[in-house]
Formats: sequence, C-alpha cells, structure tokens
Amino acid sequence: MDIVENYKKFLAEGKTERECVSQIIQLAEKNGYKNIDNADSLHPGEKVYVCKRNKSIALFHIGTGSIEDGMNILGAHIDSPRLDVKQNPLYEKDFIVYLNTHYYGGIKKYQWVALPLALHGVVCLKDGSTVRISIGEKPEDPVFCISDILPHLAQKQMKEIASEFISGENLDVICGSTLPLPENSENKEKNKAKKAVLDILKESYGIEEKDFYSAEFEVVPAGEPRDLGFDRSLILAYGQDDRSCAYTSAQAMMDVQTASRTMCCICVDKEEIGSYGATGMGSHFMENAVAEVVARLGAYSELSVRRCLNNSCMLSSDVNSAYDPLNSDLFDKDNASFLGGGLVFQKYTGSRGKSGASDADPEFIAKLRNILDAGNVAYQFAELGKVDQGGGGTIAHLAAKYGMYVIDAGVAVLAMHAPWEITSKEDIRQAYKGYKLFLEMS
Repeated sequence: MDIVENYKKFLAEGKTERECVSQIIQLAEKNGYKNIDNADSLHPGEKVYVCKRNKSIALFHIGTGSIEDGMNILGAHIDSPRLDVKQNPLYEKDFIVYLNTHYYGGIKKYQWVALPLALHGVVCLKDGSTVRISIGEKPEDPVFCISDILPHLAQKQMKEIASEFISGENLDVICGSTLPLPENSENKEKNKAKKAVLDILKESYGIEEKDFYSAEFEVVPAGEPRDLGFDRSLILAYGQDDRSCAYTSAQAMMDVQTASRTMCCICVDKEEIGSYGATGMGSHFMENAVAEVVARLGAYSELSVRRCLNNSCMLSSDVNSAYDPLNSDLFDKDNASFLGGGLVFQKYTGSRGKSGASDADPEFIAKLRNILDAGNVAYQFAELGKVDQGGGGTIAHLAAKYGMYVIDAGVAVLAMHAPWEITSKEDIRQAYKGYKLFLEMS
C-alpha cells in the first residue's frame, strides 16, 4: 500500500498514546524487532525496542560502528489535544447523563462542541486485569457529544470572547438520558438515567462506578481520516500533530538497512503539556533506554552513554503551522511553511524572543541539505507565524541538553490543534523519504 494509506490506517486505529504504541510494536515485530528484555546481548544489524508503560517507545537498529560515535535519532510525540475523563466523572442533571472532563493540551474549547465524539481508554481493575475500551468508531457504535446553546438564546454568549464563551467546566460529554416521570408517578427513582448507564457499563465491560478511579479515558473526535478536496490531495483527520511525524519516523526505521551509525526512533508522551511525567521526553526515558542498549553491547559505562548521546544527531520530528491564506496577516510569508512544500525545518522554536527555543547549528543544517538534495527530497524552512504572534515548543530542547545536534523537522499542518487537522499527502511522502535518508546518514 502507498504510505499515505497506511498512515491513514495508523491514525484511524491510533487515537491514544497506548493505541499508537501498540501499533508501532506490531509493525516493529513484523519487521524483526524484539523487546530488549528478551535480548541478553546485541550485535550489528540487530533490532530492539524499549517500551515505557505502554505510552512511549524507543526503537534501535544497531549499527556496525561504535555506539560512542553517536546515533541518528528521529524523535516524535504521540499525544494530541483531547478531553480527559475525570476520576469522578459520571453524573445526572435534569434527566441527562454527563461525563465530566478536563481538557488536555492547547485547544480552542468552542471547537469541541456539537461534534460526534468517541471514548477510548483503559480501566485497570483491582484484580490486576485491564479492560480496553473503544466506543464510537464503528458504524454500529453510539457516539457522544457536548451540547451548545441554540443561536436564538445565545445573545449573551455571542458577545463574549472566544476563549471564554465555552468554559472548561462546561466541556462535559452527554452519555445518556431518560424521559422525565409524570408528576403522579409512584416510581420517582433518583438518578435513574445514570444507573441505567452504569448497568450498561457493568453488563458490557464489567466496570463499576468506582473503577473510574483507576481508568484512563480520552474523549476524541469520532470517525476515520478522510481524503480532502476534489483532487484528494489533502488529509482531514484527528491527531496529525504529531502522529504524522511519528508514523513516518517509525516506518522509516522499518525500511532502512544496517549502517555504520546506530539508528533510533523515539515516540514519547506528554509533549502537549510540557513533556512532564515518566513517559515524557523530560524524563530519563531516553537515556535509560540508551543505557540498556549500551549494556547489551558490552563494556557498559556511564561515560559511554554520555558520549553516545553527545555525539548523536536528531531530527525532532514535529509539525509546523501551514500558511493560511485566509489569515495571512499572522504569517511572515517568506518564512512560512506551505501545504505540499515538503518536509519543514524550523531552525529554532520558542515564543517571541525565542523563549524556550532550541536553536540548530548551521553546520548540521548544511549536512542535512546535502543529503536531502542528493536524495531529491522536497523541503522548506519556516517559522511558526510572525514573531510577536506567538510560537510554540517541541522536544528539541530536551534532546539538545545532551549536547547532540538537533533540529525540528516535520509536516505542515493547517488547523493545527483543531479536532480535525489538515495535511498534504505529498508532505507525508516527503517526510518519510527525508527521515529515511537522515537515518542512513554517516
């Protein structure tokens, strides 16, 4: 299949970090990778992966040269903006049952109302078992929704600023209802609709209300990726920031041959909220994974790990904001990325005065230009909007702290962080080609 069709399938089946990691492991094992826990030693040409709590993963393809000479690393994140279900979420109010949520990442809250939504996640039970949930994706599944006010009654709402007219506490998801009972009814059971929802959860999944305490539910847009436009040149889908880069990076790892330098692809969690936690790039996950590889190559030392990381090169595989002709005043057109323009490089990220930026070295950029030009890869250099309009961060600065060469390199996205984002099919192809050439770089 064309890489674009495989990418769309990856998006459809990977709407959470756990689902993405599960797909990457399946892909890796099909291509000869094995869990590093099952490898006592490693030799050139061997392929292993390290998984952290089913939410982050690092793939390694061992090279023929010394690990101390560094690796070629592709680093992407697999979390995306969404709504997380709270720990005490289920309540009934005036005959409608809701799930209480807490939004995750940078979203425009008003974009999430009046959309069909799906529920994905896991419930960890006290007996040690785990129940996996995915509701709203199959044609026969019910979906969920956040209601909005009808325009006839929205005079006050329409006068408020966009960041306030839908509050975070009002992003609660409708998940059931019941008809109000007649006044003379003898059966006026309180929270009848909520109890009916709990009965369904118990019957279908063996879940009780208190099991929400140890659950991880994510509310995401329901539906599969779609071709966009008469010419089908674009993709409309949820989660393309940053799964467009994660998938193409992982697929590039599958398709490279053994080279002198060890190759690595790391896909991490929590980038959208600052890369915190045990599964984020701000943790010790990367260096711990590298330490496990170094140990199996023989003669382990902390100095070998440090030399490996310091001498590595990395593409921080993350997306850039595509130029929007209808909002052109927000962009420096000469330094913007365009849909269909190929792989996008950002020399530095950060906000305004480069706050929080990682600034790439021109020597590294020149080397990348050389291999990409030789390989006929289309690429462009861009910033994320005009200087004083905002900006953004990636995991690049967290890799740069090891001393390695690093630059952001990804796909242009229109309507970034919206429930449905837009990318160019050609950019997906060019990103894959560019990532593969980078991995094989000597």
